[in-house]
Amino acid sequence: MPIIQSVERALKILDLFDEYTSELKITEISEKMGLHKSTVHSLLKTLQEHSYISQNPEDGKYRLGLKLAERGNVVISHMDITKTAKNYLLDLSAKTKQTVHLGILDGREGVYIDKVEGEQSIIRYSRIGRRLPLHSTAIGKVLLAYQSPNKMELLLKNYHYQHQTANTIINETVFREELEKVKEQGYALDDQENEQGVRCAAVPIFNGKGHVLAALSISTLVSRVNDQELHLFIDLLKTSCKDLSEQMRYVDE
Repeated sequence: MPIIQSVERALKILDLFDEYTSELKITEISEKMGLHKSTVHSLLKTLQEHSYISQNPEDGKYRLGLKLAERGNVVISHMDITKTAKNYLLDLSAKTKQTVHLGILDGREGVYIDKVEGEQSIIRYSRIGRRLPLHSTAIGKVLLAYQSPNKMELLLKNYHYQHQTANTIINETVFREELEKVKEQGYALDDQENEQGVRCAAVPIFNGKGHVLAALSISTLVSRVNDQELHLFIDLLKTSCKDLSEQMRYVDE
């Protein structure tokens, strides 16, 4: 199937923005895209006309438009897992005072589709829609560990093990051993592997066929939550995910 170049370029412009890059000048976009400013200007104006891009009137920089949030909310609102899991996120956050996330697999990454901020948490790096590496996050490990052997091989083929912290697993053999461990114990840990000073635990949510639909995680600060407390949180996660899996037993992948 042929790819429409202008559409691909417009989508790549949108991908330039993330939690670390909220605004860009047209010259910066032109450089990153490897395109002439006039071409980029036409693409930006089209995106702006449809509210997928907006422009700061003070400095002329471009940023993502509200239409993206609107479209994203439409997608999430139709995901049964999000609706069903909401009360569990609220309950877990209330009991642990920590930030709780719901994540799903999207391509070779995880993605947060819901979040409840904890009262005692000062972790601010996460947001709904944020994409997660599979090898360095608890949610990513869980979502990968419970895939079929064929799908796991496809996901791991030429996988890029980006070095996030000193604890990040960057060796495929070690990572495969880690995935086996996840299945054996029924949960995954990210021990300061994605963010220094942050530990996360995640547990899978299954449908009636035993296929993983999503994962619930709790994010903690090493300085505030000790090993004993973390394992109590894991027990709560397991109970919640067992109940959620029962409710999701009739849902297809």
